[in-house]
Amino acid sequence: MEIKAGDVVMLKSGGMPLTVADVDGNDIECVWLGEEGDLFRETLPRAVLEIALVMPNEDDEDEEEEDGEEEHAKVA
Repeated sequence: MEIKAGDVVMLKSGGMPLTVADVDGNDIECVWLGEEGDLFRETLPRAVLEIALVMPNEDDEDEEEEDGEEEHAKVA
């Protein structure tokens, strides 16, 4: 699979998810937030990255259900 801007990737050796900001040949520019909210940006070789499997956040699903319930309550 081709890596493109907007994809979420990870280092093959592990670590946190990184968002692809730009692709220039085999150079992949990635951004991510550190533990304290600092924004980091680094250009990495394609060979060290793989597409990350992003699992839905359970909290996001709960919020969607709550929003839907509120809409139904307003209509009724």
